[in-house]
Amino acid sequence: MSHNDTEAELTVAPEHILDARGLYCPEPVMMLHNKIREIEEGEVLELRATDPSTTRDVPKFCVFLGHELIKDEQNDDLYVYWIRKKSDE
Repeated sequence: MSHNDTEAELTVAPEHILDARGLYCPEPVMMLHNKIREIEEGEVLELRATDPSTTRDVPKFCVFLGHELIKDEQNDDLYVYWIRKKSDE
């Protein structure tokens, strides 16, 4: 865990949780794309997944669309991501 992850955990909590456990590429990212459209700018979404390809796909999704990946963690076979929706400023 990096220093930034620790700071984020102290000041941010996810407003939304998306459970994509048991699903495989491309489903977790497709679900993420749909869910991120539903939440408000600046809100944080927690994605829980078991597909190892999310370690590649989720960061690319965030970079491509401008969302902030504030947490990227693996616990055994569970991958957890916290994504803050970008503002349209």
